[in-house]
Amino acid sequence: MTSAEEIEHFFQVAKSLTLEAAEIIKNSINELKDVEEKSSDKDLVTKYDKEVERLLFERLSNEFTEHKFIGEETSSSNKETPELTDAPTWIIDPIDGTTNFVHCFPLVCISIGLVINKRLEIGIIYNPCYDEMYTAKRGQGAFLNGKTIQPSSTKELKKSLVNLETSSLFNTSQADIGLARFNAVIKAAHGVRTIGSAALALAFVARGIIDVFHMDGLNSWDVAAGCLIVTEAGGSLIDTKGGNFDFMAPKVIAAANEALAIETSKLILETDLRTQRKRLKKN
Repeated sequence: MTSAEEIEHFFQVAKSLTLEAAEIIKNSINELKDVEEKSSDKDLVTKYDKEVERLLFERLSNEFTEHKFIGEETSSSNKETPELTDAPTWIIDPIDGTTNFVHCFPLVCISIGLVINKRLEIGIIYNPCYDEMYTAKRGQGAFLNGKTIQPSSTKELKKSLVNLETSSLFNTSQADIGLARFNAVIKAAHGVRTIGSAALALAFVARGIIDVFHMDGLNSWDVAAGCLIVTEAGGSLIDTKGGNFDFMAPKVIAAANEALAIETSKLILETDLRTQRKRLKKN
């Protein structure tokens, strides 16, 4: 069993390395970047993504020789995601919001989660452009730059500010599903925003400046840190279909509270059903 002292040591080392790696982002955010495409022309990577991940992997592995790693760029390069075991495993997105980063748009972050025995223990999200560090350790609450954060008190979707992302519209086979969800939420909610970073969206729910975040088609590195930060802040996290959330196969509804999460899930399920009925009529 991992002791509280060990968790604190893991946390302090990771926090220090996050700040060090963030200098790469700070020094390059306003530069013209050479960009490579991964799975599509919307899925981008730069040399800075790779540099940040390499620094974090190398320094953490030197410090903690028995630990394992799951990272976005390594997984993309190897064309597979390592299996999660009970061993301490760092799940890392070196630059979440790469498209924002490419366009010098300052909503970008480093996201680091530590999982032990398949349970999230540490979450760190850092936006170096605004010097905002969100942190959580299991059972100890969530913080922004050392100050406690909590979700909003909003309990109804009609009064909520919702974050939705557009990636579902890039998949032509599911574009009708994504567009219908957008339209439904736009009509139901107080307002809708798209910020281009799942990790920051989760942090914003925890902080109380976004009431609901929904997105499917994510990966563990997009959500690992943010999931812990949301739940430690007191927010609710469920699967899009209303079931238990799985950070290794994430379909996310994060909300200020359970009632709001369930209302959002019901709206999405009802909307999907109408879309599927339309598909059947066309056939």
